Amino acid sequence: MRMTSGDSTGAAGGGRKGRAEGRVRRVRSFVRDYTGGVSRDEIRRLFDRDAAEAWAVLTRDQPMAGEPKRGLSRFFFRARIFFLGLSYKLSPARRLLFAAALIAVLVATFGNFGLTYQSEHLDLRFDGDPMWYLFAIACLGFLLALELVDRVRVRDELEVARQLQRDLQPSAAPDVAPWSFAHVYRTANEVGGDYYDFPVLPDGRIALVIGDASGHGMAAGLLMAIANATLHTALDLDPQPRRVGEILNRALFRAGDRRAFMTFFYGLLEPSTGRMDYICAGHPFPLLRRASGEVVELGCGGLPLGMRSHLELTAESVEIAPGDLVLFYTDGLPEAVDAADRAFGFDRLRTLIAGGGTPEAVKDRVLAAFDHHRGERALADDVSLVVLARQAAVPPPPAPPPIAAPPRPAPR
Repeated sequence: MRMTSGDSTGAAGGGRKGRAEGRVRRVRSFVRDYTGGVSRDEIRRLFDRDAAEAWAVLTRDQPMAGEPKRGLSRFFFRARIFFLGLSYKLSPARRLLFAAALIAVLVATFGNFGLTYQSEHLDLRFDGDPMWYLFAIACLGFLLALELVDRVRVRDELEVARQLQRDLQPSAAPDVAPWSFAHVYRTANEVGGDYYDFPVLPDGRIALVIGDASGHGMAAGLLMAIANATLHTALDLDPQPRRVGEILNRALFRAGDRRAFMTFFYGLLEPSTGRMDYICAGHPFPLLRRASGEVVELGCGGLPLGMRSHLELTAESVEIAPGDLVLFYTDGLPEAVDAADRAFGFDRLRTLIAGGGTPEAVKDRVLAAFDHHRGERALADDVSLVVLARQAAVPPPPAPPPIAAPPRPAPR
């Protein structure tokens, strides 16, 4: 077959059109992947919450005394505070690179406006060459890459710490009839300070533990890990509540200063009778919902563990009857606030569990109300929730009526 010049021109045009369409598809795919996950709410939070948090972090070490009330003076004051706060968060070498980029921008900008500075000893003429802008962009891009690499490394280390913390949390509830459990754990940061567990002891008793380490992030996670290791040692030595509390208190007191402490509730449950001996050291009181619908608090006031070398811990007892339910939680649940800064509240928790139900149903009901109350606000504190229930006794089926004996035939 012979191709004419018109055919070749049409083929070339079709090829160029196909390549152009391919480039458009690739650009669209790149834009879609690059902007994937971006929402209007995230963009709004970027300028509302994230900007306010960035300002607070960058300027917390800078003196704000003497700030002008309004006008251009206040703008330059805050610009200087922001520049110093941002600079001193960098290493000395990166700080120098950041300053060089800003100087390059100023030189190019002043040069474009034809600004000069002359005095008796100094004569400055700024150069408006666009290469200064390119130099500034290169410096800032290199600096951003270095900071991102550091962040990725820290994130990888935090992910390892988070995985280790997940391993410390119970993966499944004990299967001890007639008891049933439901539990959930949410962290405000990559690593949290809440802790709960319910190990079954060799004699069949269940140790119910929930605590909240002071602070957030890695420091709270380390304190939680110390508490976990000490707790299991204490359970091997003597599982009685007061003894466990004393051992854990000494370990936490030696681990840090007064800012390193932990609220703690520990109960020792006898599954066959429902008797639970417990201590409560500065922790929010668990809520016991009786089968009748009455809601009572478990615990008495006290200091958290780790604040003093010796604490007076009061041991108490309660019987969890068939049909009863207990809600254990950390303070991140009732203290969470909504958009109007109103707390979730302890009274709402009492109302939510008053209706009863299975542990899973109660957990879901509380979490649904909590998420609705919090709305779009990020978690300010870790949240842990454990629900324990003793199933109501099932009455035995009624005995079948006696079978009457057939009548005997009359003798002949």
